[in-house]
Amino acid sequence: MDEHKSWLWYKLGEKTMENLKKHGFDAHLVASANEAKGLILAMAEKFHTVGFGGSDTTRALGLVEILKEKGKEVYDHWVQGLTKEQDLELRLKQGRADCFLCSANAISATGEIVNVDGIGNRTNAMSFGPKRVIIVAGINKVRPDLNSALARVKEVAAPMRAKSLGMKTPCAETGFCADCNSPQRICRITTILHRKPMLTDVSVILINEELGF
Repeated sequence: MDEHKSWLWYKLGEKTMENLKKHGFDAHLVASANEAKGLILAMAEKFHTVGFGGSDTTRALGLVEILKEKGKEVYDHWVQGLTKEQDLELRLKQGRADCFLCSANAISATGEIVNVDGIGNRTNAMSFGPKRVIIVAGINKVRPDLNSALARVKEVAAPMRAKSLGMKTPCAETGFCADCNSPQRICRITTILHRKPMLTDVSVILINEELGF
């Protein structure tokens, strides 16, 4: 990566960390995905059950496999060959796991965390249920303020995610949000963590690299 871009991203990350901490979040800025992986594994060490939201970022770090090797009970609905009933059971268990791992669709430099779901297991679990929530995201997810963070979901995250999932939605065809009523629409529930939820410990790990949608 160009050193000047890396420097600029890091400065953006520092500002974001400052505001997240003001809002009660346990916030960490790291230089690399490998550094993030070590930090996450240390945080999850004391927990037995770990849930995973639908996140390419957490899986790109190889966390599912590592935690299973460590003897953790992992609730991951991305396992191949699940029945509809098994998929639902895993999604429900994610919300009651000791630790829940996910990413964010966008984070504002002013200290808010934005997520949009189609089902709601991720948005529910990251606000209430698990003892510890760990949100990991690349610096590409950061936008200057809440409005631009919300815009990022429509303009970047949702079209790319719908395309990656093979969804039959207008945005997966055109790349632009049409605020559709498609049966396969993935943007149905929006949550904004303005502050740390009262009863849930939330850690945010921001990586100074481009990761995820």
